[in-house]
Amino acid sequence: MTELPALRDDYRQKKEQLFDAVRTSGASARGVHVVLRQLARLTDHVLTTLWQHAGFAPDAALIAVGGYGRGELFPYSDVDVLLLLPLGAGPAADPALQARIEAFIGNCWDTGLEIGSSVRTVDECLAEAAKDVTIQTALLEARRIAGAAALFDAFRARFMKAMDPRAFFIAKTLELRQRHNKFENTPYALEPNCKESPGGLRDLQVILWVSKAAGFGGSWDALERSGLATPFEVRHIKRNEALLSLVRARLHLIAHRHEDRLVFDLQTAVAESFGYAATPPGPDGRQAGTARAAMRASEVLMRRYYWAAKAVSQLNQILLLNIEERLSPSAHALRRINDRFYDKAGMLEVASDDLYQRCPHAILETFLVHEQTVGVQGLSVRTLRALYNARNVMNARFRRDPVNRATFLNILQQPKGVTHAIRLMNQTSVLGRYLWVFRRIVGQMQHDLFHVYTVDQHILMVLRNVRRFFIAEHAHEYPLCSQLAAGWDAPWILYAAALFHDIAKGRGGDHSDLGAVEARAFCRAHGVAPQDGELIEFLVREHLTMSRIAQKADLSDPDVIASFAQRVGDERHLTALYLLTVADIRGTSPKVWNAWKGKLLEDLYRYTLRVLGGYMPDPDADIEAHKREALVQLALNSMPADAHKALWSTLDVSYFMRHDAGEIAWHTRHLSRMLGSPRPVVRARMSPFGEGLQVLVYTADKADLFARICGYFDHAGFSIQDAKIHTTTDGYALDTFQIVTAVLSEHYRELTSMVEADLARAIEQAGPLPAPGRGRVSRRVKSFPVAPRVSLAPDEKAQRWLLSISASDRTGLLYLVARILARHALNLQLAKVTTLGERVEDTFLIQGPELQHNKAQIAIETELLQALAA
Repeated sequence: MTELPALRDDYRQKKEQLFDAVRTSGASARGVHVVLRQLARLTDHVLTTLWQHAGFAPDAALIAVGGYGRGELFPYSDVDVLLLLPLGAGPAADPALQARIEAFIGNCWDTGLEIGSSVRTVDECLAEAAKDVTIQTALLEARRIAGAAALFDAFRARFMKAMDPRAFFIAKTLELRQRHNKFENTPYALEPNCKESPGGLRDLQVILWVSKAAGFGGSWDALERSGLATPFEVRHIKRNEALLSLVRARLHLIAHRHEDRLVFDLQTAVAESFGYAATPPGPDGRQAGTARAAMRASEVLMRRYYWAAKAVSQLNQILLLNIEERLSPSAHALRRINDRFYDKAGMLEVASDDLYQRCPHAILETFLVHEQTVGVQGLSVRTLRALYNARNVMNARFRRDPVNRATFLNILQQPKGVTHAIRLMNQTSVLGRYLWVFRRIVGQMQHDLFHVYTVDQHILMVLRNVRRFFIAEHAHEYPLCSQLAAGWDAPWILYAAALFHDIAKGRGGDHSDLGAVEARAFCRAHGVAPQDGELIEFLVREHLTMSRIAQKADLSDPDVIASFAQRVGDERHLTALYLLTVADIRGTSPKVWNAWKGKLLEDLYRYTLRVLGGYMPDPDADIEAHKREALVQLALNSMPADAHKALWSTLDVSYFMRHDAGEIAWHTRHLSRMLGSPRPVVRARMSPFGEGLQVLVYTADKADLFARICGYFDHAGFSIQDAKIHTTTDGYALDTFQIVTAVLSEHYRELTSMVEADLARAIEQAGPLPAPGRGRVSRRVKSFPVAPRVSLAPDEKAQRWLLSISASDRTGLLYLVARILARHALNLQLAKVTTLGERVEDTFLIQGPELQHNKAQIAIETELLQALAA
């Protein structure tokens, strides 16, 4: 084809012009959709030219299907086409036709069209559509580009006649649920897919697909004419669809590929394409004239995206329910609940469309009735639509109304249905309009690298977690939490604390203190009893304290436990804080919670409970108890009565305080005959505290021992969660490590054998420590780096020093720190390694002569900061 180069050049030039138009178009229905339609028409023109040159028979047709069939084309989307052939035709029986098809497809690619093609007759199309709803959906969008109009019309007539609207509706709604499950049923992921995530463009397409299949119309205006959507809803749909379409189109152009995910790497560039810029903070650390901290350009974009996605989710639910009712009119009689509400086949139905306008009190009553009425599973389309149209009613006067305040508190105090009711309130925008302080954190991103949800979704996740402690069916998940919850008299106090614990995120100050102020104001406004209000305020203010102490402090130190006990005051405050803390950590990310963190929190709870119960810490009594229990375990393992004496004579008080009886017995079994061994002794076992391994190291102590061990674990792909470092009185290191790996637990025997052999060899190596490698950081860390922090402070007795490190996680980080400690001859007594998503919070208890000199302390901190920032 001699004119192919000219066609290709013309196509590329005009496509770039349209790309420029996408970059400059406004987020309006007219702006972005006009450009996308022009891109589809340009593609139509090129395909028509190539089709005509290919010399196909006049009774064949070229059909656009899928997204391209809708007549809009995103910059890097596939161009899906169907070569529709008359009955009896086919490339298998016609080599000349096969050659034409291959030449046509080849020319398409040579021209720059990335096409997806299929070749079928009408009968084959119908047969494939009957087997696969995805193909059926693509063909539903079919549009003729070139060729036989009569053949296409015959195909359309037979296709629509074969369509079963009800079956298609069921298939697409099931598909929608599966897709939503894949994205954890939330539009608020920090890296959403603007096409596939809940609230994305696909949710809008599903509405048009099922409407078109049922003959109700294939456009928003058609849905309005058929009465399925109100003018108000259509206006909101068009506005939010335009924004999502423009985000997607610009994502394609910025990534230079088909990219529908708003990943961190691209969010700033997309935000800047909209003209958003970072907002500088005011003099007090907040934006001038507001109560917010500085916002990145990406945060401004994402907040706008989340609001659009939330509106799309609401409208998707309303219109799909409306279409379902039109397809299958309910045969169920309305069951009267009260003067305002009916039960319509398990859905709560308002008695009249203008109920909320006439009686605003009914808005919150909706969710109270939902909780209290047996058999009601959700809200009907009529109710959802009435709520969507009543948002202007929920103003400041509505929020101050004593009746509404009493109703909201009643919602929290119900014995069941609380999680579902609050989620429904959020989905329908009622929660944010009643709790105005909650509205301010809807769509608020979190850049701490371990939360995977926006602030509002994290809060709702924590509320759900707290609620599950009170449900018997979930008692197996966290037995201690469920046991404590069973004896708790006022669950609503914990629900309120969960709602407010992160309510002040993003304001530039300490969100715990600011949130406590908001919680106090809420309790006073809602008439909460003073003692209950004090507890809610305490929980919000201290919701980070327990996890910080459990993961960073030495829990074997009686002073640590006594200080924490004084802070919580009594068993009621301790129990409530423990339950909220577990729920909070579980609600951050699936990666953050693990059995080791659970054990630390449980240990802190039990130790503190003993102190609050009047048991004064007695180290000598605790040590004797550990020894007695360890001896019982040794006897059960048929150890000689005096086998422990030689080893225990080399161990001091701190060893017996830091290790429980099970660890002491394990150490004794393996080391009683290995005292003074000239070669390292390494033993590994499945961790008794959940996933991972517990590793024992016994060897002659040396300055760089901890660094060598860290270097081995790093090289072997293990992550250290905890390290108990001890030196015996005869100069041997007796260290215990808690490690985890991505390798499946069924391979633990091979893992333990490998660790025992390879770690021993690594310890025996002489010479200088290997230089640390440049650890690779994740994509998220690159987008949201954590400024490294190093703190070196003496403990309360000024005998040991607490080194705290916070930094972005990367491979080899712990080895990097260990090398610096070894270089300064600092003795490590305890290491707590906490990984929060992709941020690390590590704490080390250290000793050494250099720590007695201020200049040396500053040099150590500086060296650590430089290494962490490199």
